[in-house]
Amino acid sequence: MIKMISWNVNGLRACVKKGFVEYFNKVDADIFAMQEIKLQEGQIDLSFEGYQQYWNYADKKGYSGTAIFTKLEPLHISQGIGIDEHDHEGRVITLEFNDFFYVTVYTPNSQRGLARLTYRMKWEDDFLTYLRALEKNKPVVVCGDLNVAHQEIDLKNPTTNRKNAGFTDEERQKFTTLIDAGFIDTYRYLYPDKQDAYTWWSYMSNAREKNIGWRIDYFCISNILKDKLKDAYIYPEILGSDHCPIGIDIDI
Repeated sequence: MIKMISWNVNGLRACVKKGFVEYFNKVDADIFAMQEIKLQEGQIDLSFEGYQQYWNYADKKGYSGTAIFTKLEPLHISQGIGIDEHDHEGRVITLEFNDFFYVTVYTPNSQRGLARLTYRMKWEDDFLTYLRALEKNKPVVVCGDLNVAHQEIDLKNPTTNRKNAGFTDEERQKFTTLIDAGFIDTYRYLYPDKQDAYTWWSYMSNAREKNIGWRIDYFCISNILKDKLKDAYIYPEILGSDHCPIGIDIDI
């Protein structure tokens, strides 16, 4: 059994000051992925016994970025998706293991006024092409902040957010396309009717205390792995970021 955790830490240095190390040690994941680390190489000294670490920093300081800590020895590590237009923001790390690829991603936000929606659509197409190319070789586990609530059940106020970043028809359709391509939203696969299950809350208006949230962080897996999936988790009680960690147990 492999325990996998993913967390948008929204600034790893800040998160470390809010209990990250204690949570990391307690959860004892085999693979622990992070998004939005918001730092550059040399700006943090973080190591855990038994874990190898891999980083992908954005060119822009204090922005985006991803990291993976793993107990399992990867065969190969790559950063980005091989397209220069997309590979300056530290958004993707891929680890190849014997029986699967593990990909962590921080999907671009469409931003206020949907200023980046057009770019986001291009990203979605290219990222799915990347995943499909991996899948030709072995199954894929992809996790991270996908910056979209797929269905109305995945956010508290779907009606008022219909045309806002993260819940536009265009973004939701791209997630549907990912599912149609043979990937499974692990949490919804196991808990199709679970309501009030969110992974992100605004810092405004006590949204977290009121559980006015969005489920925008995911573990998606190749369809061939579905029978190996044992459970999927959301950890809303874990603070330190405006996102909470998510996880799966999978018997690969």
